[in-house]
Amino acid sequence: MKRKGAPTKAQSKPKKPRPDVPEYHLAPSVHEEDGSVQWPAPNSQIERAREIIREWQVFLRRQVERPADVHSAQSQRQTLIVPDKDADGLSSGAILRHTLMLLGLPADCIDVHLLRKGNNVYSEVERQAMAKQKPAYIFVVDHGSRAGPPLVDAEGTTTLIIDHHEATDDDFPEKSEHVSACHSPPVATSSLLTYEICEPLHPDVKDICGWLCVVGTHGDLGNTLKWEPPFPDMRDVMKKYTKKVLNDVVSLVNAPRRTATYDVISAWDALCETVEPRSVLKVTRLLAARAEVSAEVERCTHAAPKFSPDGKVAVFRIRSEAQVHPVIATRWAGHLQSKALEFVMVANEGYLPGLVNFSCRIPRCARNRDPPISIIEQLRFYASLTELDSVSAAAQGQRTPLIERIGDNFARGHVQASGGIVGVDEFEELMRLMKIGEKLAKKDDEDGSPVKAKKKGGINPGQKNTLMGYFGKKDMTGAAS
Repeated sequence: MKRKGAPTKAQSKPKKPRPDVPEYHLAPSVHEEDGSVQWPAPNSQIERAREIIREWQVFLRRQVERPADVHSAQSQRQTLIVPDKDADGLSSGAILRHTLMLLGLPADCIDVHLLRKGNNVYSEVERQAMAKQKPAYIFVVDHGSRAGPPLVDAEGTTTLIIDHHEATDDDFPEKSEHVSACHSPPVATSSLLTYEICEPLHPDVKDICGWLCVVGTHGDLGNTLKWEPPFPDMRDVMKKYTKKVLNDVVSLVNAPRRTATYDVISAWDALCETVEPRSVLKVTRLLAARAEVSAEVERCTHAAPKFSPDGKVAVFRIRSEAQVHPVIATRWAGHLQSKALEFVMVANEGYLPGLVNFSCRIPRCARNRDPPISIIEQLRFYASLTELDSVSAAAQGQRTPLIERIGDNFARGHVQASGGIVGVDEFEELMRLMKIGEKLAKKDDEDGSPVKAKKKGGINPGQKNTLMGYFGKKDMTGAAS
């Protein structure tokens, strides 16, 4: 008798099909009052942003009569660009810088302000550092938004915030103006929004900055994005530089800000000092940073997850001085599959002393849920819960909800890619509120699974199929009754 061989690849059990996720560019658009499509942001905001970018030219025309005096007059009105540290933010800032220079603003009249590791642009330390430069114009790009006092409270200073993170019109600093893409789906990245603002301002913006737009957008939305309407046609850019080169630039530019040394200036210089993306691939510092980050991701990515009892949240806890938690969160979000899973969290307890930095992503299997999942809403829900004080619960009742104590660096970013920075104690409390690592409690009348019941000893008193019933009753002599 012939033995049956091992099942072939064709005969093996088919893999579970991946969920069908709609193409990003197909998100339903919203419209202006006149019926036109509102993209990439409200028209009024875009036009105002263009006015601000050109405003310094008006100033010069009023103050300067001779061309030789242009530089000296403008030097008294310094322009400050404040980009975020990733590929999207840095590309946005570079597009803006190139545009200002094309419009005639001298390069030495444009400064850049890069944040310190772990800071946000709305912190008092960063406000003071920006104020020391005495800028006339501040362009804050891709940093999110937050209500509060002016970034620089000086007379004659104009502040424009260009962003795409989730926000309302009230979520911006005082005395600032903004252009936001967050309510104009498909939501543009900050680099794409900046490109769309700047492209009509000078005929050379398209040729010089098109590749920066692709690099920044792929940095946030991934390299499988289809550049279909309403997105601009980037076929010429892809053909000129190749998609591979542009995606390699993304990984290199993203690397320095993830290292322990936080060398963001290397990435900024690489983007600003060239109009040829291939030159970025030769920058030694960027290559070394990418190798360092890759090794750290590989070291940390194998941490075992713990789940909430309902299976909605998976939490991975790592310890690294490098900012690898967003990378690992994105990686696991593409790998884990479950009908219950709603978001993945990677918490880094070693990035900043005394703090926990965490990143959350919606897994691929949950991206087409109806209604859609909002990580920001979920995090705020968990933080709004309360736990009883184990020492004096009866006397004190419930504690003040964590959401009122956790600070402003919690649940920031996008609805599908959020995170935060919180204290160690607050993070541990959040884990307890989410019940991470706890198992689902059994019901009072639940005896356990059938498999476990079979392993238990003893006889079920309700069992009707007994030995006596099978053989029949017998008397003491063995005769059948």
